[in-house]
Amino acid sequence: MEQSEVQALADKLDRLIEHCQKLERDNATLRVLQDDWNRERVQLMQKNDHAKHKIEAMIGRLRALEHH
Repeated sequence: MEQSEVQALADKLDRLIEHCQKLERDNATLRVLQDDWNRERVQLMQKNDHAKHKIEAMIGRLRALEHH
């Protein structure tokens, strides 16, 4: 193998390594974002359940008032 071929292969390998490192960084960032979205989803579901219970309680009180 000639020196220029070895250098070309080394350059390709360097680019591949850089690309893999970038993908690893991107993947780590996406995992953090996914964790953030999952936490937000849980919070929104809890708020939704809380609001649902409050509305159900109000409906119950209104029905009780109708019967009096």
